[in-house]
Amino acid sequence: MKVTQKDLLNIPRKAILKGHFACAGCGSALAFRHAIGSIADNVILVVPASCASVYQGGGKGASFNVPTINTAFAASDAVASGIQRAMKMKGKEDIKVVIWGGDGSGADIGIATEIGACDRQENILHVMYSNNVYGNTGGQRSGDTMIGAKTATTPQGNTTPRKMVPFIMMANNARYVATATVAYMEDLVTKFQKAISLEGFKFMQIDSPCPPNWRSDSADSIKIARLAVQTGIWPLFEWNRDTGKAVISRPNQKYVDKENRLPLTDWSSLQGRTKSMTKEQLQNLESDTERQWSFLKKFL
Repeated sequence: MKVTQKDLLNIPRKAILKGHFACAGCGSALAFRHAIGSIADNVILVVPASCASVYQGGGKGASFNVPTINTAFAASDAVASGIQRAMKMKGKEDIKVVIWGGDGSGADIGIATEIGACDRQENILHVMYSNNVYGNTGGQRSGDTMIGAKTATTPQGNTTPRKMVPFIMMANNARYVATATVAYMEDLVTKFQKAISLEGFKFMQIDSPCPPNWRSDSADSIKIARLAVQTGIWPLFEWNRDTGKAVISRPNQKYVDKENRLPLTDWSSLQGRTKSMTKEQLQNLESDTERQWSFLKKFL
């Protein structure tokens, strides 16, 4: 069922409370509020080492209003698998188990257990919010960092192509794979609810602006996320194992055709990490963007 703006305003209960420690303009916290909020009465959350393990707060000041287990970087999918199996043994299969972690764990340190859970078809959903860096440890480059982006460990700009994690999960026969962005929240929550309704291992990747590490204005987070779609940098799609086909999401359909996309500089100029990219770096970023699109089009 398609989620509407009215649905977003009428979530069952707040999943994240006042006083959380997320930075202003944090895409992850915004996505969490709406996605986890849509199932807040029926979820157990697993959080690997990430910004989310920090902005939830601690002790009596914890702001996550759902049962939450924090794990080491590499352990989230193994822990989530155990929780889901325990719920099944107790006859509580209606309880959804969701991993909420960044790309440091989802694309790098935790990808082994992630693929293992996918291979076993554990009935869990792994949500990887992508801020393209190790966000709470100093802003180091991750496997999801854009080409040309400056980070703490790539001060001259990253030279390595992004790791295409959604396609890795598709190749490992995940039940459902989708990309989303905080710029189109109805699309994001629709995909999230579709994912949790399916049996087996599911994976979602969410574009989540990070003002401190992207060196952007917190007021521009949604604008930057929207421009990522409009410039083609962030393809929006969903893939279902039943059909083996990918479907381009409605907000992105116009931009499948490269001629309709906005210039990459419209996106890069709003972020300190990318605004000083050289002509060569912009060309490399465009080539990497086309690499993703050419791969995706094979599944359409």
